[in-house]
Amino acid sequence: MTPILDPWFYAAAIPAVFVVGLSKGGFGGTLAMLGVPAMALVISPIQAAGIMLPILVVMDGIALLAYRGRADWLSLRILLPAAIAGICIGWLTATYVNDGMVVLLVGILSLLFVADYVFERNSRQTASKHNPLKGGLWGTIAGFTSFVSHTGGPPFQLYVVPLRLEPALFAGTAVIFFAAVNAMKLVPYYYLDQFDATNIATSLVLLPIAPIATLCGVWLVKKIDTETFYRLIYALMLLIGCKLIFDGIASLT
Repeated sequence: MTPILDPWFYAAAIPAVFVVGLSKGGFGGTLAMLGVPAMALVISPIQAAGIMLPILVVMDGIALLAYRGRADWLSLRILLPAAIAGICIGWLTATYVNDGMVVLLVGILSLLFVADYVFERNSRQTASKHNPLKGGLWGTIAGFTSFVSHTGGPPFQLYVVPLRLEPALFAGTAVIFFAAVNAMKLVPYYYLDQFDATNIATSLVLLPIAPIATLCGVWLVKKIDTETFYRLIYALMLLIGCKLIFDGIASLT
Protein backbone atom coordinates (compact mmCIF):
# COMPACT_ATOMS: atom_id res chain seq x y z
CA MET A 1 0.00 0.00 0.00
CA THR A 2 1.38 3.37 -1.04
CA PRO A 3 0.10 6.50 0.71
CA ILE A 4 -0.34 9.90 -0.87
CA LEU A 5 3.15 11.34 -1.43
CA ASP A 6 2.31 14.95 -2.25
CA PRO A 7 3.98 17.19 0.41
CA TRP A 8 1.29 19.85 -0.09
CA PHE A 9 -1.29 17.31 1.04
CA TYR A 10 0.53 16.78 4.35
CA ALA A 11 1.00 20.53 4.77
CA ALA A 12 -2.81 20.71 4.91
CA ALA A 13 -3.57 17.32 6.47
CA ILE A 14 -1.25 17.37 9.51
CA PRO A 15 -2.66 20.61 10.99
CA ALA A 16 -6.17 19.48 10.05
CA VAL A 17 -5.83 16.17 11.89
CA PHE A 18 -4.39 17.93 14.95
CA VAL A 19 -7.28 20.41 15.08
CA VAL A 20 -9.80 17.58 14.66
CA GLY A 21 -8.09 15.75 17.53
CA LEU A 22 -8.52 18.78 19.81
CA SER A 23 -12.23 18.72 18.99
CA LYS A 24 -12.47 14.98 19.58
CA GLY A 25 -10.95 15.57 22.99
CA GLY A 26 -13.87 17.87 23.72
CA PHE A 27 -12.25 21.24 23.01
CA GLY A 28 -13.77 23.53 20.39
CA GLY A 29 -16.82 21.50 19.39
CA THR A 30 -17.21 22.21 15.70
CA LEU A 31 -13.45 22.24 15.04
CA ALA A 32 -13.78 18.66 13.76
CA MET A 33 -15.58 20.07 10.74
CA LEU A 34 -12.34 21.65 9.52
CA GLY A 35 -10.71 18.30 8.76
CA VAL A 36 -12.28 17.41 5.42
CA PRO A 37 -12.41 21.00 4.06
CA ALA A 38 -8.70 21.48 4.86
CA MET A 39 -7.70 18.25 3.11
CA ALA A 40 -10.04 19.12 0.24
CA LEU A 41 -7.76 22.03 -0.60
CA VAL A 42 -5.43 19.41 -2.09
CA ILE A 43 -7.52 16.27 -2.78
CA SER A 44 -11.19 15.58 -3.50
CA PRO A 45 -13.64 15.91 -0.58
CA ILE A 46 -14.74 12.29 -1.10
CA GLN A 47 -11.19 10.98 -0.75
CA ALA A 48 -10.59 13.28 2.23
CA ALA A 49 -13.65 11.85 3.99
CA GLY A 50 -12.43 8.31 3.38
CA ILE A 51 -8.97 9.08 4.78
CA MET A 52 -10.36 10.89 7.81
CA LEU A 53 -12.90 8.31 9.01
CA PRO A 54 -10.44 5.67 10.35
CA ILE A 55 -8.53 8.45 12.14
CA LEU A 56 -11.78 9.73 13.66
CA VAL A 57 -12.60 6.24 14.94
CA VAL A 58 -9.21 5.99 16.70
CA MET A 59 -9.68 9.45 18.20
CA ASP A 60 -13.14 8.43 19.39
CA GLY A 61 -11.69 5.42 21.19
CA ILE A 62 -9.13 7.55 23.03
CA ALA A 63 -11.74 10.17 23.97
CA LEU A 64 -14.15 7.49 25.24
CA LEU A 65 -11.45 6.25 27.61
CA ALA A 66 -10.68 9.80 28.75
CA TYR A 67 -14.29 10.66 29.60
CA ARG A 68 -15.22 7.12 30.74
CA GLY A 69 -18.94 7.26 29.97
CA ARG A 70 -19.55 10.74 31.38
CA ALA A 71 -22.45 12.13 29.38
CA ASP A 72 -25.98 13.49 29.37
CA TRP A 73 -27.67 10.17 28.67
CA LEU A 74 -31.10 11.64 27.97
CA SER A 75 -29.62 13.67 25.11
CA LEU A 76 -28.07 10.53 23.68
CA ARG A 77 -31.31 8.55 23.97
CA ILE A 78 -33.04 11.27 21.95
CA LEU A 79 -30.31 11.97 19.39
CA LEU A 80 -28.77 8.60 18.55
CA PRO A 81 -31.85 6.82 17.11
CA ALA A 82 -32.46 9.86 14.92
CA ALA A 83 -28.81 9.89 13.85
CA ILE A 84 -29.13 6.27 12.70
CA ALA A 85 -32.01 7.34 10.47
CA GLY A 86 -29.90 10.19 9.10
CA ILE A 87 -27.00 7.85 8.31
CA CYS A 88 -29.36 5.50 6.48
CA ILE A 89 -30.72 8.41 4.44
CA GLY A 90 -27.17 9.48 3.61
CA TRP A 91 -26.25 5.96 2.49
CA LEU A 92 -29.36 5.53 0.35
CA THR A 93 -28.89 8.91 -1.33
CA ALA A 94 -25.08 8.86 -1.55
CA THR A 95 -25.03 8.82 -5.34
CA TYR A 96 -27.53 11.66 -5.66
CA VAL A 97 -26.57 14.14 -2.94
CA ASN A 98 -24.67 17.28 -3.93
CA ASP A 99 -21.95 17.80 -1.31
CA GLY A 100 -21.93 21.53 -1.94
CA MET A 101 -25.60 21.88 -1.02
CA VAL A 102 -25.07 19.96 2.23
CA VAL A 103 -22.05 22.09 3.17
CA LEU A 104 -23.99 25.27 2.38
CA LEU A 105 -26.96 24.12 4.48
CA VAL A 106 -24.78 23.31 7.49
CA GLY A 107 -23.07 26.69 7.20
CA ILE A 108 -26.40 28.53 7.16
CA LEU A 109 -27.63 26.58 10.18
CA SER A 110 -24.45 27.47 12.05
CA LEU A 111 -24.90 31.20 11.44
CA LEU A 112 -28.58 31.07 12.40
CA PHE A 113 -27.60 29.41 15.66
CA VAL A 114 -25.04 32.11 16.43
CA ALA A 115 -27.59 34.84 15.53
CA ASP A 116 -30.05 33.30 17.97
CA TYR A 117 -27.40 33.42 20.70
CA VAL A 118 -26.58 37.06 19.97
CA PHE A 119 -30.15 38.38 19.83
CA GLU A 120 -31.81 36.16 22.43
CA ARG A 121 -30.14 37.40 25.60
CA ASN A 122 -32.03 34.98 27.85
CA SER A 123 -30.53 31.99 26.04
CA ARG A 124 -27.19 32.87 27.63
CA GLN A 125 -28.60 32.55 31.14
CA THR A 126 -31.36 29.95 31.04
CA ALA A 127 -30.85 26.31 30.08
CA SER A 128 -33.36 24.81 27.67
CA LYS A 129 -35.25 21.64 28.50
CA HIS A 130 -35.07 18.42 26.50
CA ASN A 131 -37.38 18.30 23.50
CA PRO A 132 -37.66 14.93 21.70
CA LEU A 133 -39.09 16.52 18.53
CA LYS A 134 -36.22 18.98 18.21
CA GLY A 135 -33.75 16.31 19.17
CA GLY A 136 -35.15 13.99 16.53
CA LEU A 137 -34.83 16.68 13.86
CA TRP A 138 -31.29 17.76 14.72
CA GLY A 139 -30.15 14.20 15.37
CA THR A 140 -31.33 13.12 11.91
CA ILE A 141 -29.63 16.08 10.26
CA ALA A 142 -26.45 15.42 12.27
CA GLY A 143 -26.37 11.79 11.15
CA PHE A 144 -26.97 12.75 7.52
CA THR A 145 -24.42 15.58 7.34
CA SER A 146 -21.87 13.54 9.26
CA PHE A 147 -22.24 10.71 6.75
CA VAL A 148 -21.93 12.98 3.73
CA SER A 149 -19.05 15.22 4.83
CA HIS A 150 -18.21 14.68 8.55
CA THR A 151 -20.03 17.94 9.35
CA GLY A 152 -22.44 16.71 12.02
CA GLY A 153 -21.16 19.16 14.64
CA PRO A 154 -23.50 22.14 14.15
CA PRO A 155 -26.77 20.10 14.06
CA PHE A 156 -25.64 18.25 17.19
CA GLN A 157 -24.81 21.52 18.91
CA LEU A 158 -28.06 23.14 17.83
CA TYR A 159 -29.75 20.72 20.21
CA VAL A 160 -27.16 20.26 22.96
CA VAL A 161 -25.61 23.72 23.46
CA PRO A 162 -28.89 25.35 24.66
CA LEU A 163 -29.03 22.73 27.43
CA ARG A 164 -26.05 24.55 28.99
CA LEU A 165 -24.28 21.42 30.20
CA GLU A 166 -21.04 21.95 32.07
CA PRO A 167 -18.02 21.62 29.72
CA ALA A 168 -16.87 18.10 30.67
CA LEU A 169 -20.44 16.75 30.46
CA PHE A 170 -20.99 18.48 27.12
CA ALA A 171 -17.71 17.08 25.80
CA GLY A 172 -18.47 13.56 27.04
CA THR A 173 -21.90 13.65 25.38
CA ALA A 174 -20.35 14.76 22.09
CA VAL A 175 -17.65 12.09 22.34
CA ILE A 176 -20.14 9.23 22.80
CA PHE A 177 -22.52 10.56 20.15
CA PHE A 178 -19.89 10.89 17.43
CA ALA A 179 -18.08 7.69 18.41
CA ALA A 180 -21.35 5.84 17.79
CA VAL A 181 -22.06 7.75 14.57
CA ASN A 182 -18.56 7.18 13.16
CA ALA A 183 -18.66 3.48 14.02
CA MET A 184 -21.98 3.14 12.20
CA LYS A 185 -20.51 4.86 9.13
CA LEU A 186 -17.75 2.25 8.68
CA VAL A 187 -19.89 -0.37 6.92
CA PRO A 188 -21.56 1.95 4.38
CA TYR A 189 -18.22 3.67 3.68
CA TYR A 190 -16.70 0.26 2.97
CA TYR A 191 -19.46 -0.63 0.51
CA LEU A 192 -19.07 2.78 -1.15
CA ASP A 193 -15.35 1.96 -1.77
CA GLN A 194 -14.04 4.71 0.50
CA PHE A 195 -11.34 2.46 1.98
CA ASP A 196 -9.03 1.73 -0.94
CA ALA A 197 -5.35 0.92 -0.39
CA THR A 198 -4.12 4.49 -0.90
CA ASN A 199 -6.63 5.95 1.55
CA ILE A 200 -5.89 3.37 4.25
CA ALA A 201 -2.11 3.82 3.85
CA THR A 202 -2.49 7.60 4.12
CA SER A 203 -4.67 7.21 7.22
CA LEU A 204 -1.94 5.11 8.83
CA VAL A 205 0.69 7.78 8.09
CA LEU A 206 -1.44 10.43 9.82
CA LEU A 207 -2.59 8.19 12.68
CA PRO A 208 0.21 8.97 15.20
CA ILE A 209 -1.11 12.53 15.46
CA ALA A 210 -4.48 11.27 16.73
CA PRO A 211 -3.69 10.36 20.38
CA ILE A 212 -1.53 13.45 21.00
CA ALA A 213 -4.13 15.87 19.66
CA THR A 214 -7.07 14.16 21.37
CA LEU A 215 -5.40 14.16 24.80
CA CYS A 216 -4.49 17.84 24.33
CA GLY A 217 -8.20 18.53 23.78
CA VAL A 218 -9.13 16.63 26.97
CA TRP A 219 -6.57 18.67 28.94
CA LEU A 220 -7.85 22.00 27.57
CA VAL A 221 -11.47 21.20 28.55
CA LYS A 222 -10.38 20.72 32.15
CA LYS A 223 -8.62 24.09 32.18
CA ILE A 224 -11.42 26.30 30.86
CA ASP A 225 -14.46 27.69 32.72
CA THR A 226 -18.05 27.18 31.52
CA GLU A 227 -18.77 30.71 30.25
CA THR A 228 -15.50 30.95 28.34
CA PHE A 229 -16.10 27.48 26.91
CA TYR A 230 -19.48 28.45 25.45
CA ARG A 231 -18.23 31.77 24.11
CA LEU A 232 -15.52 29.86 22.29
CA ILE A 233 -18.06 27.38 20.91
CA TYR A 234 -20.21 30.18 19.49
CA ALA A 235 -17.20 32.04 18.07
CA LEU A 236 -15.97 28.90 16.33
CA MET A 237 -19.44 28.19 14.96
CA LEU A 238 -19.50 31.69 13.47
CA LEU A 239 -16.13 31.27 11.77
CA ILE A 240 -16.80 27.75 10.56
CA GLY A 241 -20.30 28.67 9.39
CA CYS A 242 -18.85 31.44 7.22
CA LYS A 243 -16.22 29.04 5.86
CA LEU A 244 -18.81 26.39 5.02
CA ILE A 245 -21.08 28.89 3.26
CA PHE A 246 -18.12 30.10 1.20
CA ASP A 247 -17.15 26.51 0.32
CA GLY A 248 -20.74 25.56 -0.49
CA ILE A 249 -21.29 28.53 -2.82
CA ALA A 250 -17.91 27.98 -4.46
CA SER A 251 -18.71 24.34 -5.20
CA LEU A 252 -22.07 25.24 -6.76
CA THR A 253 -20.77 27.96 -9.07
